[in-house]
Amino acid sequence: MALDPRIALLLEVLDRGYDKKSWHGPTLRGALRGLTLHEAVFRPTPKRNSIHGLIQHAAYWKFSVRRILTGDKRAKFPRRPCNWPDPKLRVDAKRLAADIALLEDEQRELRAALAAFPAARLNAKTPRGAWTYGEMIVGVAAHDLYHAGQVSLLKRLARR
Repeated sequence: MALDPRIALLLEVLDRGYDKKSWHGPTLRGALRGLTLHEAVFRPTPKRNSIHGLIQHAAYWKFSVRRILTGDKRAKFPRRPCNWPDPKLRVDAKRLAADIALLEDEQRELRAALAAFPAARLNAKTPRGAWTYGEMIVGVAAHDLYHAGQVSLLKRLARR
């Protein structure tokens, strides 16, 4: 069965924010390409986020949006704290690779949830009521692009 064109368009928007070629420049996954451990843990000041933190943060919000799409209230994000890692966390190459894999998994799971979502509900408000389901998907794609810019900047700063 063919996807509803509205769902297909939202999948395209999601992909162009995360890992498909687009006119705007690097996607989130593209900005992470070639990332070193030094770059991943670099903080311009102690109270600023690292790229590693942005990776977990982006994965968490993909998870959160997927939970809203599916209505699954029991799903648990596999990292604690959820939204941002503890700033004192010692990140090594293994942890960084695991968190990049988590981000990839959450993107894949979000895509699957969106592909299965009933197009007739895209204009309905989410349970939180502020946004429609369609707006929420566009928002999570924009979220990826926002953080892609931060990742690119932090990588440059870490190389100085």
